[in-house]
Parts: sequence; structure tokens; C-alpha cells
Amino acid sequence: MAAQNSVLTQIARPYASALFDLAESENQMASVETALSDVSRLIGESADFARFLRSPVLSADTKASALDALLAKASINPLVGNFLRLVAKNGRLFALDAIIAGFRELAAKARGEVTAEVTSAAPLNADQVAALSETLKAKIGKTVTLNQFVDSSLIGGLQVKVGSQMIDSSIKTKLAAMKIAMKEVG
Repeated sequence: MAAQNSVLTQIARPYASALFDLAESENQMASVETALSDVSRLIGESADFARFLRSPVLSADTKASALDALLAKASINPLVGNFLRLVAKNGRLFALDAIIAGFRELAAKARGEVTAEVTSAAPLNADQVAALSETLKAKIGKTVTLNQFVDSSLIGGLQVKVGSQMIDSSIKTKLAAMKIAMKEVG
């Protein structure tokens, strides 16, 4: 899986960078980001659309013409529409999720933001999210956007990953450490 993500990242990075540069030069950063969020949401909500994008059975031309029909009915930013047509024509729709993620990273970096992945045992409420964001902002010195995940196996606590830093205060990890310590004693 890691090797596949690496290949996807290598494919996605130039596309994301090109779209970012174009959106910036056309002063359309906000509208492009909104349109990409809509596309990303569609991928997440429609399993059929996600399968369509990843299908190796369908040719690039077939995908491009189907996407053209979709874009004709949707009111999407023309810059994003043309970009999606280019990605389809080049047979790279399977990497669209990675391209969108790469664009978001570039846009966040340009705004001076960082993204933190927060995994908790239960969903965080709005007060907890606000407090965590403020704490991370004070520690890092930049505005922090939180991507939240839930993993009930953590039992309690949080795992926070910002860049290459990982803060793990989960009960699962503490119990594992205690188990190792107990083995060493006994």
C-alpha cells in the first residue's frame, strides 16, 4: 500500500502543482478549492463514481467522454472542469483523490496553515476541537486544520500527527507500554 501511495503521489504532485499555479495566477484559489471539495465529496459519497474513476477496464477516452457529460450538467468552476478533462484525457483519473489532496496541501501551505491528523476513540465535540486547535496553534505557531478520524480500539485519549511529529496519548499505547514493562519485571 505504501508503494502504491508513493506512485500515486508522484503522479499527482505535478498535476496538483500545475492546478495550484494556474488557480493562483487566475486569482481563483477559493473557487477552485471549493469546486475540488465538491468533487472530493462526490467521490466519497458515490461508490459508483469512485469505481468509475479507478476502473482499469474503461479506456481514457471512455472516461473522458463520460466526464464531459457530467461536467456539462454540473455547474463547476470552468478552470476545474478543464483540468478534470485534461486529467481524464491523460488517463489519470485514478489519481484524482491524490491530486486533490496535493492541491489542498499546497493551498494550506500558501495560507500558512498546517494539517493535523487527529485520531480519537470517540468523535470530538466542537469545544474539544476548538481547544485542540488552539493548543496546536500555540505549540506550532501556525493555524492548524484538523482531519478527524475515529478508532474505538484506542479506548481513550488521542493520537495527533502533524507532519512527521506524532503525539500519542491513547490508553491503548499506554497499556501496551505497561504490558512490556510488566514482562521486563517478571
